Amino acid sequence: MNGRSVLTIVAPMVVFVAVVVLWHLISLRNSPLILPGPQAVWEAATEPTGIWGFEIALPTESLLSGTWLTAKAALTGLALSILIGTLVAFAFSQSRFVRSGFYPYAIFLQTVPIVAIAPLVIVWFGRGFQSVVVVAFLISLFPIITNTTTGLLSVNNDLRDLFRLHNASWWQSLLKLQFPISIPYLLAGIKIAAGGAVIGAIVGEFFVGSTSHGLGYLIRNKSEQLRTDELFAAVIASTLLGVAVFAAITLFGDWVLKRWFGDNESG
Repeated sequence: MNGRSVLTIVAPMVVFVAVVVLWHLISLRNSPLILPGPQAVWEAATEPTGIWGFEIALPTESLLSGTWLTAKAALTGLALSILIGTLVAFAFSQSRFVRSGFYPYAIFLQTVPIVAIAPLVIVWFGRGFQSVVVVAFLISLFPIITNTTTGLLSVNNDLRDLFRLHNASWWQSLLKLQFPISIPYLLAGIKIAAGGAVIGAIVGEFFVGSTSHGLGYLIRNKSEQLRTDELFAAVIASTLLGVAVFAAITLFGDWVLKRWFGDNESG
């Protein structure tokens, strides 16, 4: 392991320890209702469980189930945004008229505040898991459309002429030329959309309320009950979920680029 690898591991750990120590010192000077200490948050987030004769701390059942429900909604919304966004990008890349006519409405989805859309989604789709998925889908759709469209339109004109010279059909040009070149752009869009999907799921759960006990519901519920330690635990779980989803997408993207383009492109 070289010096850069050691620094990559050690530096975040040093910053983490420093933040926890600073957090603890500040919490000593404040009420637990305002800023609970790290130990209080840890105790609120975990419960002692006996496994094979040993007692270890595991996340509470409500935190685990809430994280799983939010993750399921976020990943479902992300998958839908990848599917629909890629199809829309294909249409945008093949017709300037379609791109000019519909692209402003794609921007509309990005510019309208999600807190304004969420109540309408619930009115249209009802209170439940499906509404959370729709909100996650809407907030993660735009990066997929824009990045994939950019990739599909970035094909070199010489390569287009080469395909025309060999009498390639429209379908062949799309699947064998444009789509392979757009893959890095699509993966970059998915990375951006992944964080948006988690945010969209949590915001959706704020409005869905008691019908969906995900992390968004826990955050709102603990805030209303002034259980600040459990509120902090839910917020940290939301952050860790976002990081986990982003890391998984990044690793998958690197694997795809390495398989598709080789070591030079993936690096």
